[in-house]
Amino acid sequence: MTVRHELALAALAPADFVPFGDVIEAAGEGIPINEGMAHRFHDLAAIDAGTGGGRLAVSVFRARPWPRPIQVRVMERHPLGSQAFVPMSERPFAVVVAPPGPAPKPEDLRAFVTNGRQGVHYRPGVWHHPLLVLDQPADVLVIDRVGPGVDRDVVSFLAHGIFLTL
Repeated sequence: MTVRHELALAALAPADFVPFGDVIEAAGEGIPINEGMAHRFHDLAAIDAGTGGGRLAVSVFRARPWPRPIQVRVMERHPLGSQAFVPMSERPFAVVVAPPGPAPKPEDLRAFVTNGRQGVHYRPGVWHHPLLVLDQPADVLVIDRVGPGVDRDVVSFLAHGIFLTL
């Protein structure tokens, strides 16, 4: 019999996300550019796609909300490149992560919720749940590695009975 475990969502704060990657957010003043008509929020994530002959790809994922209760069914990682997810609308999404290394255990998981204007950048090898849109469909800009080699490892969490607390 599977025991049910609750995984609470915490507000996504840059300092708390450091072990997994970067928070992508236009925070602070930025740098005035274009004759003062725009502000640049510079170098928010160090996207890594170079391993094994990879290159960067820019895609849009049109995601649907997961059925409730949301169960952590799988975790995945991309050892050859990083990934960035940036919302194209102001809709929060959930982020479930675990540090790079061997397959994570339930106690390794951390869960965050964005404020709808924040994106995330996962470093290579960081375990994460697939995109978790919460309440309504949303488009999300994704920057990641494409190229030769196997760049996706997956581990099942179905037997652990882990559910997000919303």
